Amino acid sequence: MSFAGKWVEAATADTRQAAWYIGLFGKPESTRGGANVTEEGVKPNVKMRWRRERLDDIIAEEGEELGPLLGRAVKSWRELIDAIDWSWVLKRVEEMADTLKPWIGPKRASDAEREGLMRKIISELALFVHFVEARKGMDDGRWREERIKRLAMAVEELSGGRIAGNHAEELARAIIYYAEGYKKYAEGLIESLAEKVGVSTEEMRGVVKRVLSGEDPYVYCLAKDCANDKIIRKFVAPALELIMPDKALNGMFSREEALLRFCEMYATALAGDGHMGRRSVELAVGGELGGGSALLRLAALHLLNQLLPNELKFNARIYVGEGRYYRITATGEDAASLKRLLAVSAPSAGGEYLSEKFNEFVKETQVEVRPGDIRLTKSGVAADLTISEAGAAVKYSIYLWKEIMLEFQSTDRDSVELAARLLRLAGISTEVKKKMSNREVWRIWATTDMLAAGRMELRDALVKIVETARSNGWVDEKKAKRWLEKLKSGLTLMEGWPKYEMGHAHSGALEVRYRSINPDSIERERQRFRAMGLEEGVHFTVKMPEGGGKGYVNIRRKGLEHAAWLSVHGSEEQRKLAAEFVNYILQRAKEAGDDVYEKVKKFVDEGRTRGSLMLKGFEKEVEVGGKEHVVKVIDGGAERKESEGGKKLLRINITAEVDGVRSDYTITYARSGRNNAAVSYTAARANAPGGREADAERLSALIKALTGKEPKVYHTGDGRIIIECSRKHLDGFKRYVELADDIEKWLEETSRRRGRTSRT
Repeated sequence: MSFAGKWVEAATADTRQAAWYIGLFGKPESTRGGANVTEEGVKPNVKMRWRRERLDDIIAEEGEELGPLLGRAVKSWRELIDAIDWSWVLKRVEEMADTLKPWIGPKRASDAEREGLMRKIISELALFVHFVEARKGMDDGRWREERIKRLAMAVEELSGGRIAGNHAEELARAIIYYAEGYKKYAEGLIESLAEKVGVSTEEMRGVVKRVLSGEDPYVYCLAKDCANDKIIRKFVAPALELIMPDKALNGMFSREEALLRFCEMYATALAGDGHMGRRSVELAVGGELGGGSALLRLAALHLLNQLLPNELKFNARIYVGEGRYYRITATGEDAASLKRLLAVSAPSAGGEYLSEKFNEFVKETQVEVRPGDIRLTKSGVAADLTISEAGAAVKYSIYLWKEIMLEFQSTDRDSVELAARLLRLAGISTEVKKKMSNREVWRIWATTDMLAAGRMELRDALVKIVETARSNGWVDEKKAKRWLEKLKSGLTLMEGWPKYEMGHAHSGALEVRYRSINPDSIERERQRFRAMGLEEGVHFTVKMPEGGGKGYVNIRRKGLEHAAWLSVHGSEEQRKLAAEFVNYILQRAKEAGDDVYEKVKKFVDEGRTRGSLMLKGFEKEVEVGGKEHVVKVIDGGAERKESEGGKKLLRINITAEVDGVRSDYTITYARSGRNNAAVSYTAARANAPGGREADAERLSALIKALTGKEPKVYHTGDGRIIIECSRKHLDGFKRYVELADDIEKWLEETSRRRGRTSRT
């Protein structure tokens, strides 16, 4: 989020973040969209704008929650800024300077280097505090005039008194215009003023250059306005992060709330300007006074440590990049501890984390699940279940009715959001919704199949509850047995994936489909497949929910095959996403039955092997007609052509040596019959060495060597010999990089379903 004049702006390439912004600010006043082309594919981006008053409205609605931190409620952005005791913030960081110094700069830096960097960035923080305190109580107009007056005094001094009084103020105003990007307009003012004052334009420009050079940070900040909202926003969140643990340590604020709020704010910053590696967490800080902002955030992180038990304590350090670029980084075990904390607090949208980056958090969690009191009530068996991690704990209600039901509800949405995050760490993704019978109550729930897809710790706790209820005679033996089988084996729904339906449609074709009434959930899957490298309309189809009905995402056979191919041959990110999807689909297929699993596995195997081999240099020995043949491929390729009648053909051309006889072979595929089958009929050549029989045998050996399947051979009444290849052989040819793309395109071009929504 940023500021642009009287507007609040938010830009993102993540649909979940866009939905989160809209949920927070409401419908934007204006929206602009586009796309970025990256190595991983085309990624959409959107920029939204709201009037500044909307931010003030939100702060007014939530301002009382800031009362314990700031000493009073606030009703606007400007009141929030003015309510922060910036002098105290600076003093608190200065008190921590010696503690923080070892964590500034690379580990190999000398004490002198660290001392120099500390002086630089703490002076930036002090400069910001000076300006934000000086501006207190002023609107934009009054503050601009104040800057002009202060800058005029500096101009008078820099010019040796040659530019003074009103002229100094005029030059100060021109410098501010120049700093704001209105260079041509400022140049005109400067030239006019030089003539009026009676000094050279070069001397005037020399003063401007000295002001904007940064030689004097105070003067530079007057020109650049180091108390504007774009800069202030970089300091407000870390200032609140510093205040929270300090007050919690002094018994003036809830420790638990300080921990959760702090980590939620830090995770939100990481969503925009962070990077999560396997063993690192990094936040980038840049722009004007970026060093001061980075130092404030580092101080807040180290103060947070004092709230943590020893096993969760961590350290972070500031690294300096090029220009005004800083990185706050935790690595190794420090990163692992920080990830555990953030996993509990990171904001979510639509049942998922706000950012894909946060999926790294889950890998480090050490979630604990404990069953509690189990009792028989009038409506059935009820039990308590507590999930905890990193100092946060939530008690859920478990009900054993027709299904196992886990539920948590409250009038406090934040409590329900925390319950959803902890449940997610136990392997269950669920959305926070309002209870229909009571609009003031928020709720999450999960039933048997979702729970059976959770982590082992969760399933083990539920097993204890079910077994206790069964031993007490509170639940039916048959029902308990069914539940226990599911819980003990697990449905293996992978983390972050919704439940895709697997089975056969009425036509007998395999159907892989996800349905939901939530448009955000459908859009999430669409973006996931696009990021993976699948193309909508070719590999998958989408129907958005309408009129309260369900929408769906349908994966075609071609989509399964291409995802399997991407899991081997895609970019690094594509391979990761596609491999996760393929493994998930195979697991779901197992649960759907052997016939479904075998069909899915076949598609996956075909996809993984497509384009994995090369024709050129291929050698193999095969047996055809009881005889051994040696096949050596010299070259090959494919082309798509049209016959004289306009029929689309696929020609596979291969130059090969079979049993020492070199020949050029052409296998031509076309679509045929009611089923639009892909078939090829190739006639053996009478003029080939050894005649038709020998040519047919060599071609059969070549086809079997390349595809693993022997073709059918027919003798016609007129003496010809026909070698027939089917779709099975074509799938075998797809394994070769020289043929794969043309085969894939030809199959798409000649498919009867092309351009229509189709089943897999």
